[in-house]
Amino acid sequence: MRIRLDERDEDMHTLEDAETFNESMYFNVYDGKPNVGAWFRLGNRANEGYAEMTTCIYLPSGAVAFMYARPHIETNDAFDAGGMRFEVIEPFKELRVTYEGKVALLTDPLAMADPRKAFTEAEHVDCAVELTYRGLSPMLGGEPELEEGDKVPGGSGGVPQDEAMQFARGHYEQHVGAHGTITVGADSFSLDGFGLRDHSWGPRSWQAPYWYRWLTCNAGPDDGFMVSVIAGRDGKVRRSGVVFEKGQYTPILDASIETTWTAEDNQETLRCVAKTPDREIEIKGTVMSFIPLRNRREGSVTRIGEGLTRYDWEDKTGYGLSEYLDQIEDGRPVGV
Repeated sequence: MRIRLDERDEDMHTLEDAETFNESMYFNVYDGKPNVGAWFRLGNRANEGYAEMTTCIYLPSGAVAFMYARPHIETNDAFDAGGMRFEVIEPFKELRVTYEGKVALLTDPLAMADPRKAFTEAEHVDCAVELTYRGLSPMLGGEPELEEGDKVPGGSGGVPQDEAMQFARGHYEQHVGAHGTITVGADSFSLDGFGLRDHSWGPRSWQAPYWYRWLTCNAGPDDGFMVSVIAGRDGKVRRSGVVFEKGQYTPILDASIETTWTAEDNQETLRCVAKTPDREIEIKGTVMSFIPLRNRREGSVTRIGEGLTRYDWEDKTGYGLSEYLDQIEDGRPVGV
């Protein structure tokens, strides 16, 4: 099955009939000078009448400024909801992220294990984000081109093919640089850092994967990696990724991740062994700041642990996110 991607895919895609159709963009960034990390996501679910809007900013104090909302939308015409807006200035080369609204100032980010209580007790302050992202790497991914006899892909990790249990048919990623300002309450930070962005479209259920581990990292403008390990509900595990070296991508053919956990089942440290066509790379990660998030749908609970993480491999040190998604069974994340 061939993968298709061109500049038109930076635009919004046609709204399909599937109830769970989702089109989303995601951006992360870290700058070590102010010691500020952040990620932003808008997921349009126009057939369900809302967008998923998330702002998450890891502050130098150890606090996290966070906001999640489901603003009402009726179309899939733009990424513009809940005070957040994504604009494509030049496809694959320049994009803009802005947010203006409130955030909950979580002095203890782990309090988000009980989001209602955390939001009620947290101080809410004004927040403004203005970031310009520039592409640093080639594009990774796209949309499968179906040929006669092909099945519509169900998403990642061999998950079922039915519409209700897919996890994004089209998807691409890119290592990026970002500069601009983030203001949280009375504090304003100038950023000139690095990160990763993605763009997905097609039916999406957060309950489709059984669990996954998604590691993203930059060590400056020319180096980094992305590792993806995804377990489907049928027991199959897909292991992939890329090493970003001297501005180019080297494919990761296999990867394993060992994790040490806190008493609350949060990732604390990790060791990843990634195999490329010409070598084996050991990556060690230490979570610097962590916030537990969750998604509920029709009685199912999915936990998404977001860790701002320092990574060390070979002679490099970089920073990024470790995102661990798990379905919750018997009160525990299944991947633990």
